[in-house]
Amino acid sequence: MAEVMGHPDVLPQLLQLPYPSAEVWAARLAEMLAPGRNDLLLMAELQDAGGHWSVVGNAGLHPCGPPVRRRHAMSLGIAVLPRAQGQGVGRALMQALCDFADDWAQVLRIELGVYADNARAIALYQRFGFEVEGRQRGYALRGGEYVDTLMMARLHPNPPRIGGWVASPTGSPPDA
Repeated sequence: MAEVMGHPDVLPQLLQLPYPSAEVWAARLAEMLAPGRNDLLLMAELQDAGGHWSVVGNAGLHPCGPPVRRRHAMSLGIAVLPRAQGQGVGRALMQALCDFADDWAQVLRIELGVYADNARAIALYQRFGFEVEGRQRGYALRGGEYVDTLMMARLHPNPPRIGGWVASPTGSPPDA
């Protein structure tokens, strides 16, 4: 995780600080995976020509915080090493996250922030139904320059129903 997140070509596209140690990432992962947490963390591995497997990417869904009224929303993060980009790793991670959110986790809304100049990531998110909801000017300091980010979100494409009907405020089917 530290290698992927700290890679010199990956880090500038993340809203992370440089020089994360393996110990820092171990502590973060332990916290995210603690009992009672609702984070989903995925790792992607590829096999090299010598038959060795290595982690080349990661992705996660994270609760948007403790407020009861935001339990339907999760934030998304993803990182893929340059040597694995263009090989379907990001697409596979995104598909797994969306499937989990849609089919298992009661997530109505997935949201993320992305640097406005990260066209490759924006295109990936749009392929999965994410839409730009706004631009945050001068949002983050990156390499000594303030840069803009886009806030993007995806709503569940087919929200769950109860026995074929959409739940109403009364709790009764529409024809009851």
